[in-house]
Amino acid sequence: MRIYFGQTHRATVLLVLSILCTTLLFGFLTSQFKPSLLLLAVAALAIFTIAFLRSEIALYILIFSMLLSPEIMVGGMEGGTAASRGVTLRFDDFLLAIIGFGWFARAAIYKDLGLFLRTPLNGPIFYYLLACVVATGLGIMGERVSAKTGFFFVLKYFEYFIVYFMVLNHIENKEQVKRYMFCILVTCFIISLYGMLQIPAGGRLTAPFEGTRGEPNSLGGYLVFIGAVAAGMFSRAETLRAKVILGALIMAILLPYLYTESRSSYAAFVPTYIALAFMCKRRGLMIGLLVIGLLLSPFLLPSNVIDRILYTFTQPEQRGQIVIGDTRIDTSASARIKSWKEGLEDVPNHPIIGYGVTGYAFMDAQFPRVLVETGILGFVAFVYLLYSIFKLSLLTVKRTEDPYFKGIAVGFLAGYVGLVFHAIGANTFIIVRIMEPFWFVLAIVAMSPTLEQASEERAQRQGLL
Repeated sequence: MRIYFGQTHRATVLLVLSILCTTLLFGFLTSQFKPSLLLLAVAALAIFTIAFLRSEIALYILIFSMLLSPEIMVGGMEGGTAASRGVTLRFDDFLLAIIGFGWFARAAIYKDLGLFLRTPLNGPIFYYLLACVVATGLGIMGERVSAKTGFFFVLKYFEYFIVYFMVLNHIENKEQVKRYMFCILVTCFIISLYGMLQIPAGGRLTAPFEGTRGEPNSLGGYLVFIGAVAAGMFSRAETLRAKVILGALIMAILLPYLYTESRSSYAAFVPTYIALAFMCKRRGLMIGLLVIGLLLSPFLLPSNVIDRILYTFTQPEQRGQIVIGDTRIDTSASARIKSWKEGLEDVPNHPIIGYGVTGYAFMDAQFPRVLVETGILGFVAFVYLLYSIFKLSLLTVKRTEDPYFKGIAVGFLAGYVGLVFHAIGANTFIIVRIMEPFWFVLAIVAMSPTLEQASEERAQRQGLL
């Protein structure tokens, strides 16, 4: 009895001392730092703890933060380079860093968890990142790149791949995939409703928390991609309830997509639809509907959409327009074409490794930007990565038999084709609001054959028992 009392007494004393020390520590920190910073520190610690103990919950938080988190424009970047628009940091950048540290800590303690699962994309990702790092490092040495600016931009590239590997390491079964996809689609529905609320005010639609200058191109690309994923799932849905829900989401996406007035997003629609049609059973019917839709589009589309498309060729004569034959191209498209032309003309100055990330003037087009910034080596690595993504997703479409997994793979592949076309007029593959959900879904696609096989083996064992 005396031993029990002694153990209880010591535990009570330790508890009181712990509370006292914690109170004194917080009191000291409160006197030294702003309360807002302390709250952020406490929140970061809480998220780190969640990521360490329950990584799945942390990934749910990350999904909703992808499109529903505020952003901060970090100014003061040096040079007239691609950083002239500033470096945009968002809440999910910090969230991803915190979750990533929790993931690394958990993997360090529990050795059997692993860190990077082996997939066909590991090599291509490494080669592209290596090209970006080397090109930027040489650009810093050659004083073409600001060290701070180049560091932040390349760090963002790392972020997307961290999302991919984190999801790979935490997917265990089909039920978990369903929960992730539900959160992704719910987030898209919220974004679509937010877009609809902007329509009466006029102007082009943007995603929430984008500051005074939004990015309609980013929202358009995001809606094209998630809309394609939803359409792929719709094409393979086995229940009427699932078809109704997915159909409603697709209809909700359509209106804000049109009102983004993003010509790059409009250009992405047709190849996305065609890719989806060729992976569906009724491809003839779908192609026919596309042709009819295109023929009737002048009568069905909102006037602002038609005006936006025609504006490319009907803008009144202004300085800076490019003239092709008898046709004048509007100033926005002309500026893009000029930047591409100037960039390609300057490639011979640094042909092998490029100017470095952010080492050249801003270019709103993915492919010439990669070529100028990372040279021939980086461009080849980038194209190899794109090819590897296409090959992986196509093999998943062919190999999977489970309708749910096949639907996700079909939708992803169609959306991916659309994003490649979207990248002609935008930096699609470095836009965080597009790339975070893109790499998240790609991880699910990569794991689908493994999860399907594991599910079949589990069913066979249960049948034997």
